[in-house]
Amino acid sequence: MLYNLLAPYTQDFPAFNLFRYLTFRTGGAVITSLVISFVLGPRLIAWLRRVQVHGQPIREDGPPDHLLRKKGTPTMGGFLILIALTVSTVLWADISNGYVWAVLMVAVGFGAVGGADDFMKLTKRNSKGLPGRLKMLWQVLISLGATIWIVSLANPALSTSLAVPFIKALLIDLGWFFIPFAIFVMVGASNAVNLTDGLDGLAIVPVMIAAGVFGFIAYLVGNLVFANYLQIHYVAGTGELAVLCGALVGASLGFLWFNAPPAMVFMGDTGSLSMGGALGAISVVIKHELVLAIVGGLFVLETISVIVQVASFKLTGKRVFRMAPLHHHFEQKGWAESTIVIRFWIIASILALAGLATLKLR
Repeated sequence: MLYNLLAPYTQDFPAFNLFRYLTFRTGGAVITSLVISFVLGPRLIAWLRRVQVHGQPIREDGPPDHLLRKKGTPTMGGFLILIALTVSTVLWADISNGYVWAVLMVAVGFGAVGGADDFMKLTKRNSKGLPGRLKMLWQVLISLGATIWIVSLANPALSTSLAVPFIKALLIDLGWFFIPFAIFVMVGASNAVNLTDGLDGLAIVPVMIAAGVFGFIAYLVGNLVFANYLQIHYVAGTGELAVLCGALVGASLGFLWFNAPPAMVFMGDTGSLSMGGALGAISVVIKHELVLAIVGGLFVLETISVIVQVASFKLTGKRVFRMAPLHHHFEQKGWAESTIVIRFWIIASILALAGLATLKLR
């Protein structure tokens, strides 16, 4: 919004020229979302404690010590992330850019679904929440609307195509199949982050790392000179998503202040579904859907552990892991929560570097 309001007057006020630079506005979005998180965080957490007398219901089949250590901690802290993300993005991004609004639609829409799920968990006092099919239906519908919007904005030569990392010239035109593929990416990323969110600070840092990586990639993809130099596919207008990613980095960092062990608040499905969906939508816009599987490899591993566990138990009656998702397996093996969290952060950092390597290894 500041760009739209101030950039036209650069001739009269040369200082306003700063708002033409994506790097400046991205930095502004990071700081703004961080400040919003720090200012609103204590007030929101205090309010959540008042309305959630017993806090988030803890899984009875989970690690036994969670019933003691995490009991009474409020949930739905994802609202703090959403508020900081939305306000900062609208303030610093070009609000005439359709890609920005499409990604925000996914983030806010998935956040609303997650909020309803969290609310059901609190009112019913169990860890199940919304029926799985209903939650999935809403996610698919929101993703469908966003995908159609994104396709309509993109260059027809790229709109329904899939770029393959490491192979510079390969574009696979998926045609109409691109729509269900994009929906799968958004819904899959959303639920993968949701599965990872099981320990204090575990999900938020990998999300922040992924947002930083995709902000950098969005900047390059939206710049014709850099895109040609790196031989990646140029998508006009996607540079503005760097501002949104910056806002997500700042919001995540601010939330981590309150979510660091021992957590003062959980993000709940409100946060995990919205952030995962936003990352999925960004990857679809910038044509790096497959790179998301590398950068977000930690989320993929957590999801695969659940799939393998369920499939193995149904087919053979035996469990591959002591408990799924994967982080609970290591808890059951006796690893300290802080050890698991920090080692998973290290893995997320390594995978992020691998994802960045795809920009040059072609």
